Amino acid sequence: MMPARLRHRVDAVRITAVEPSAAGPRPSVGGALLMTLSAAVHAREVLRFDYASAESAAAGPPRRAEPHHLVSRGGRWYLVAFDLDRADWRTFRAERITPRSPAGPRFALRELPGGDVAAFVNGRFRGADGTGEWPCRGEVILDLPAATVSRHAHDAVVEELGPGRCRLLLGSWSWPALAAAVGRFDAGIEVVGPPELREAFALLARRYARAGAGAAE
Repeated sequence: MMPARLRHRVDAVRITAVEPSAAGPRPSVGGALLMTLSAAVHAREVLRFDYASAESAAAGPPRRAEPHHLVSRGGRWYLVAFDLDRADWRTFRAERITPRSPAGPRFALRELPGGDVAAFVNGRFRGADGTGEWPCRGEVILDLPAATVSRHAHDAVVEELGPGRCRLLLGSWSWPALAAAVGRFDAGIEVVGPPELREAFALLARRYARAGAGAAE
């Protein structure tokens, strides 16, 4: 959980919430570390850091990576980055990262394989290549802060747009199911696209109107 005093600052950087992992202990990640990683993503500066192994707290040789996305998955934080020493994409556990100073040079943003960070991260955890996607994907703007939405967004991408507003990109197995998933946030909704999602909202509106017909005022 991120400290409240830091949440609005980290929201200035794109944060992603992807589907939860299995239940278990969730390691604590300090707010200062999240701010450092977020700043590196925002500035597009090469991150130099020590990375502890899963078996022990001891770190191996220093790492260099181009940070692209800070990801929340099942209550844990990950950094999606291009590892310069291994010339490949990696997902680093945030609590194992110890940044080094100074930061490295600025870099040109690379294209993430598949272009969708949620699909990429979920694919990595499933052992896939990150190209799998929901058959129906849409984009909306919600009248809610990103920090509020990201806690319940599961395999969606959440982007802060300003005080009390965020962009939500998510998928589902059908357009009505996707519209219903958005509706559960109980907030103002602006549909960005595609048209199929807008039509699904209209379909649900008609269904709900019939279901509510005759209800007491």
